[in-house]
Amino acid sequence: MDALNLPDYSQRLRINLSSKQIFDPLRRKFVALTPEEWVRQNIVQHLFALGFPLGLMASEHPITYNGLQKRCDVVIFNRQANPCLIIECKAPQVAITQKVFDQIATYNMQLNVGYLIVTNGLRHFCCKIAANGKAEFLRDFPQPADVIGG
Repeated sequence: MDALNLPDYSQRLRINLSSKQIFDPLRRKFVALTPEEWVRQNIVQHLFALGFPLGLMASEHPITYNGLQKRCDVVIFNRQANPCLIIECKAPQVAITQKVFDQIATYNMQLNVGYLIVTNGLRHFCCKIAANGKAEFLRDFPQPADVIGG
C-alpha cells in the first residue's frame, strides 16, 4: 500500500483467494484492504501510539442523520462512554476538500464532540470545537488527556 505521512506501524495482513485483508483491532476481524482502510488502520495505530486506548475507539460507528444511516470512520469515546473525537478517513488519492469537512460536521451534529480529525494519510487536519461551535485548527494531533481526560 501507499506510504503515508505517519510513522510505520506493523499491520496484520493476509491474502485469501479473492482479496487482500487487514486486521482491524477495533472490530476484531480482518476486513478488505482498501486505500481508505489502510489510512484508517494506520491512524488508529498512530492514535494508540499517542496514548489513546483501543478500548475507547470504534470503527464504522453508526449514526442516524435526517433519517439516513451513516457511519463515522472512527469515533473515540471518553471513560464515561461519551463520544469526544470523530475521525474521517479518505484514501491517499482523495483530496481533502470542503465537502469532506461538511461530511464530518454533519456527523458532529449528531455526536457533538469536542475534536475532529480529517485525514487522507498524507494530510491531517485536527480541530478543536470551541463552545461557540467554531473550529480551531490545531498544529498537531490532540493529546489523549485533552480529549478523554486523565
